[in-house]
Amino acid sequence: MAPRASWKGHLRLSLVSCAVKMYPATSSADRISFNQLHKDTHNRINMKPVDPELGLVERSDLIKGYEYEPKQYVIIEDSDLEAVRIESNHTLNIEAFVDEDEIDVLYQDAPYYLAPDGAMAEETFIVLREAMRRSGKVAIARLVLSSRERVVTIGARENGMFITTLRNPNEVRGTTEYFGNIPAGDPDAEMLDLAEKLIEQKVTSFNPKDYEDRYELALMAMIKEKLKGHKPIVAAAPERGNVINLMDALKASLGEAKPAARSKGKAASGKSASAAKESPAKASLKAALEASKSTKSKAAPRKKA
Repeated sequence: MAPRASWKGHLRLSLVSCAVKMYPATSSADRISFNQLHKDTHNRINMKPVDPELGLVERSDLIKGYEYEPKQYVIIEDSDLEAVRIESNHTLNIEAFVDEDEIDVLYQDAPYYLAPDGAMAEETFIVLREAMRRSGKVAIARLVLSSRERVVTIGARENGMFITTLRNPNEVRGTTEYFGNIPAGDPDAEMLDLAEKLIEQKVTSFNPKDYEDRYELALMAMIKEKLKGHKPIVAAAPERGNVINLMDALKASLGEAKPAARSKGKAASGKSASAAKESPAKASLKAALEASKSTKSKAAPRKKA
């Protein structure tokens, strides 16, 4: 199935424009999630809207309201929202170009991919993409998403473009409240030297595939054991040695330190590695579910209360 665009419109630089479509660059579809069930029936719970006076109500009877004072609302109709039209509803109008390293990571929010919408848009799209790539700059533009205007950066990435939504300044907290009482003082020169050597021993190239979500893997292992009717195996937390003082800890760490290695999940046998490539977490759950069904078919059926 072709990916579905989350936004369509035009990318414009001065008098030059082209039709574009935007896609989310990330997905949470493979994350383990839990449903709420009743403890006795194991039926999934439905969350239904309840009015304090009327009780259970239909979703078709719900409207939007803005609370301007405690328990006082102004009603907002769909037509009111449609009337709020600004340029960034359907146009990514490039306002400026900046160096990418000028954008503080604290302001970076959600990533998206940007592609031309149709063959007619490709030539203009490619020209803008390559111009940004050669200049080493990213564009600053505005975009309306989920009823909010967001400032975004746009940059070249492979054959397409990459968009990052930016947080509003009032969403980013200052550091004074958290770092204000931390002394800036100069550390001991010998300890600083040991710490720097420890860092040097751990330097490597970053590959996100080397850092699996070990908690997610442990959750899946527990679920598979539960499906088989086994008691989950709980791994013991690693023991921590007693730290006498910082200097001793640095020296001991330097002696024990090894070059940065891949996560334990990558050290598994070739067989398990190939199995992981064949199917994501949810697919591996299918095998456990099949085993669970065969186990339950051998057991005597429970009588209903």
